[in-house]
Amino acid sequence: MAFVRAQGGDVLLEIRLSPRASRDRIGPVHEDRLKVAVTSPPVDHEANAHLVALIAKRLGAPRSSITIEHGETSRNKTLRIRSMDIETVEATLSFE
Repeated sequence: MAFVRAQGGDVLLEIRLSPRASRDRIGPVHEDRLKVAVTSPPVDHEANAHLVALIAKRLGAPRSSITIEHGETSRNKTLRIRSMDIETVEATLSFE
């Protein structure tokens, strides 16, 4: 999957975030990024916090294991997921 890659024991996840959506939604993949929609607005980092919580819940991982590596103020983001292997992330976020 183009939106997931391993780096130094961590997993990097390429995201395209859509804040202020009508409902939370993960997927599909578009242009090598996983599309994620959240209901939170992009104010005071609410959408970022909501994104991290949504991905953590989907992966069954603690929120503290997920950080925004790049794109804090952009719709295009790179999340770093610690303590999880790439196979688990790919299987959990598969949309085929």
